[in-house]
Amino acid sequence: MKKRTLSLRCPTCRKIVLKTDPDFPFCSDRCRVIDLGKWASGAYVISSPMNDPESEDFSSSDYDDEKPN
Repeated sequence: MKKRTLSLRCPTCRKIVLKTDPDFPFCSDRCRVIDLGKWASGAYVISSPMNDPESEDFSSSDYDDEKPN
């Protein structure tokens, strides 16, 4: 039985990269630096939720009138 090796595609150039490769998940240092440059320039962003539950003002008095049946 063959042992499976985890592989995926480089996020920059889409070449197949094995888990054992030294630059995993990138195929090379060049692709790693390109990706870092995109983060630094603002080309990549982490989206935020449309409705942030911490920013909404819910007070406990809103729920005091509700009683279980």
